[in-house]
Amino acid sequence: MIALSRVAAVCGLSLLASGLAHAEDWKLAKDEDGIKIYLSEVQGSKYKAYRGVTTIKSDVASLRALQEDVQGSCKWIHACAEQSLLKHEGAESWVYTRFEMPWPVTARDSVLHVVTVENADGSLVRKLDGQPEYRPADKDHVRVASLEGAWTFVPKADGMVEVTYQVHTEPGGSVPSWLANSFVVDAPFNTLNGLRALAEKR
Repeated sequence: MIALSRVAAVCGLSLLASGLAHAEDWKLAKDEDGIKIYLSEVQGSKYKAYRGVTTIKSDVASLRALQEDVQGSCKWIHACAEQSLLKHEGAESWVYTRFEMPWPVTARDSVLHVVTVENADGSLVRKLDGQPEYRPADKDHVRVASLEGAWTFVPKADGMVEVTYQVHTEPGGSVPSWLANSFVVDAPFNTLNGLRALAEKR
């Protein structure tokens, strides 16, 4: 019965992650330094969804703590310029982030609703949902129009955790194709690389 419940939990985790961005067909775009980046077209959007996967020598609790350090995590999140916690309520939090963009693209900001789900098998899901209307717009930033994604942490043998970071976003405003195409690879790769470096240094 325990084994069955673990299978159910893992299946539920996979279904949640795979359905988040309505992605159709994942294709490997980068495989470097133990990090694999997959991209997928998303129906009705000109922006691709991304999925980054790696393993980190750590434990789920430590990785969760690094994620819940909202200000500190800005150091390893790709293009993050500033981040703050707007509200925290049980397993839910609302996070405000400002992102740097290369000239001449206007800087972006976002408000994310983060819901953390603990599973019986020790895995963890942090679901990300953009809420652009939660906070008034900033005249110096373009508000990210929508974001849907998740972090998943699955404990493995030998003190390793498999980490998956999947997102699809509508960045709002005008974004050149060269930047959009590079961002969907750089964002998950640099973010996972930064998280792994910090976690394994501890």
